[in-house]
Amino acid sequence: MYTVDQAKWSKLDIFNQMANIYSEVGRSFNSQNSTDRDAAIARAIDLFDATVRDLNGHNSPKLKEVLRAKEQYLTIVSNKVADYDAQQSLDRYFMHYAVAARLHKLQDR
Repeated sequence: MYTVDQAKWSKLDIFNQMANIYSEVGRSFNSQNSTDRDAAIARAIDLFDATVRDLNGHNSPKLKEVLRAKEQYLTIVSNKVADYDAQQSLDRYFMHYAVAARLHKLQDR
């Protein structure tokens, strides 16, 4: 079973945390197999929760934004009928974090 290492997770900046969440969000949107989709949803929720714990521990103003993104994600995955516009909107939102994480990594070299 998958579990988030909170100590390692807390060492990541918000860009990398959200980029990692994005990978599971995307996986859950793109999965054709319900078992794989369910596993990706569970991992995404675990990563959202780890980020919330980290931000809450630092009294970060980013907490509300992450909670809102989680709420939108849960709304999308709980719908019986796929809402492609909502999925694409959330995908674009997370893509900004993935790009920022990549740029951060390149700057650190």
